[in-house]
Amino acid sequence: MTELTLAGVAKRYDGTAALEGIDLTVRDGEFFTLVGPSGCGKTTTLRTIAGFESPTAGTVRFDGRAMDGVPPEDRDVGVVFQSYALFPHMSVAENVGYGLRFREPPDGQTVDERVRELLALVDLEGMGERDPDQLSGGQRQRVALARALAPAPDLLLLDEPMSALDAQLRESLRRQVKRIQSELEITTVYVTHDQAEALAISDRVAVMNGGRIEQVGRPQAIYREPATRFVAEFVGDNNVFEGAVRERDGDRTRIDVGGETLAVSAASVPPGADRVTVCVRPGALSRSAGTNRLPVTVETSEFLGETVRVHGRWNGTEMILQLPEIPDDDELTVGFEPDDAHVVATD
Repeated sequence: MTELTLAGVAKRYDGTAALEGIDLTVRDGEFFTLVGPSGCGKTTTLRTIAGFESPTAGTVRFDGRAMDGVPPEDRDVGVVFQSYALFPHMSVAENVGYGLRFREPPDGQTVDERVRELLALVDLEGMGERDPDQLSGGQRQRVALARALAPAPDLLLLDEPMSALDAQLRESLRRQVKRIQSELEITTVYVTHDQAEALAISDRVAVMNGGRIEQVGRPQAIYREPATRFVAEFVGDNNVFEGAVRERDGDRTRIDVGGETLAVSAASVPPGADRVTVCVRPGALSRSAGTNRLPVTVETSEFLGETVRVHGRWNGTEMILQLPEIPDDDELTVGFEPDDAHVVATD
């Protein structure tokens, strides 16, 4: 296993910053995900780790060894791309064994033994003689994964490997990828724009925006305690209200939001903050209870099976509600308790 460290890594293209001051440590055997919108720098970070890009500043280290000047083929890294990148003129077995042309199989195995072992690992046993175009998208992605694992790399990098697949197949394959990673205990860096995928599959997550890391943490912390407004709005549905701190009264702090007052837990308000953003998840809003009562004008409703997502507006602010059924009225009142709000300082 390998510990990965990025220290002050920056990348610029003709003066335009793609990465700025990336400091990051991925622990031995960890499944670590970079998540963020398109253009945030997550794929550039992955390519810099792999050696396909050279940082403008900063250093990438594997187990403390600087990778400056080390070409990709000497980094002992397996890479899985979004596009599969399989060789169409080779069989499945030949694709999986391709990396073993340049490195001996681990543990004294023959190439055939290693290929059979990996095909079994990714649930493609007996498919070695097929051509890639005879496989489904999910099967081809598993072939690409087996090929990346063939030389037993110290580090596995996956660049949006599920994005070309349909939702049901994507969910099934991500569980399989996590199972394989856990079995092999291989240090893994995974890139995705899908927040739900990042939360479901990762030991820890880094949320990126504009070439910088906004927050690093376990999925539960990223979701429940976003460090910035960007993280609060990007990761899952959230209601955000920007306002000014008006009164601190014991264990409660009152926030003025456009002339309306919201009460939040005093412990959640950043010390010394004058302007803050109050974040309330849709599931915390109730029609039957809550110290803070908000009259909402309903705009649209989406039936999602188990729940209904309602889009509305309160005090000029867009709202998202999670209700058990489609509301009958265009006006409804929901509430939340002070402890249900998470508060971040407003930049």
